[in-house]
Amino acid sequence: MWYDAAMKAVFRLPLTTAMLLSLPLAGVWLAGRPLAPYLQFPPRTHHVEHAPFSWPVFIGFSISILATILPFLIRLFRTSPGPRVTPPTRHFPWWGWMAVGLGSLCWLLAWTRFRWMVPLQPYTFTPQWICYIVAVNALAWRRSGRCLMMRDTRLFLMLFPLSAVFWWFFEYLNRFVQNWFYVGYGPFTSLHYFVAATLSFSTVLPAVLSTEAWLASVPRASTGLDRFLPLARFQTRRSAMFLLAVSAAGLALVGVYPSQLFPLPWLAPLAILSALHMVAGEGPLFPELAEGDWHRVFRLALSALLCGFFWELWNGQSMAKWIYSIPYVDRFHLFEMPLLGYAGYLPFGLECAAIASLLPPRRLSTPACPPADMAIHY
Repeated sequence: MWYDAAMKAVFRLPLTTAMLLSLPLAGVWLAGRPLAPYLQFPPRTHHVEHAPFSWPVFIGFSISILATILPFLIRLFRTSPGPRVTPPTRHFPWWGWMAVGLGSLCWLLAWTRFRWMVPLQPYTFTPQWICYIVAVNALAWRRSGRCLMMRDTRLFLMLFPLSAVFWWFFEYLNRFVQNWFYVGYGPFTSLHYFVAATLSFSTVLPAVLSTEAWLASVPRASTGLDRFLPLARFQTRRSAMFLLAVSAAGLALVGVYPSQLFPLPWLAPLAILSALHMVAGEGPLFPELAEGDWHRVFRLALSALLCGFFWELWNGQSMAKWIYSIPYVDRFHLFEMPLLGYAGYLPFGLECAAIASLLPPRRLSTPACPPADMAIHY
């Protein structure tokens, strides 16, 4: 039952939280460095010196990323999509068009340089992304007659506060590597910064999971990934213990070696969540991978990447924005983000699903498009 799984997750959360919060601080403290810069709020001090760009490291990362994603892309494009499924014809709903219109207006206001708009520009992010969330739900509704937002509105709304807490952990981990920081927000007080940031962070999970629900209604988005690279031999308790030890050690050292371990804020939370899920005897976090079913995992990674593209696009010319400072690979920017930095969104999509699993998973997914001969009335 979902209730039993949720209760186990609740008891597992304190350990995950303690590891994410304490291990980086413990490493910095053991290295004899002051803790104050890492606890400053709002974070204004840039205390991390990053290594300069390195072609060998850039090429090494590029090869590793391509070696990871190319097998999936080759499988996807070489697999025949099968009989064409024509979803029932529906008009794009009025509330979707309203979201597109309001979102476009927020985009314009975020990028304008009118003096009268300056006080409002730090607040354009949240309404812009609420409009995106509504619009992508409208796309899902148009294809399949259902969407994440309307199937269970109460659970959908619960994603917003959960998302805010979720992203604050990434903000905390970023203090130890300072891969990104914010500009153009003015001299916010601590309370003002917390409220404004929390509202923005609350849109992350709904955006990624709504996008995944839309992609679930597009069969071509993950065709051919149902019997591909089974991982049963790696989903063992011994492997989980090793993964937990490695990720814990990495977190303890991330503040000591920020240039060498800069990807860990994106990788360590997923590794810890997956390992603790196995160690607690609850099986793999993504059990379908044991049989080689990569449909959902691929869609989650793709969803986060799509959201990442729009995050970076809309951030690119905004006056209130974030900018990046990433060691070794800080070249070939697409908007503010270095090109290789987009790879961080791939595991992030899986982390979104892991956190959302605290809510009933059977309601947090939209089934793929049904056969063409099925009339859909929900």
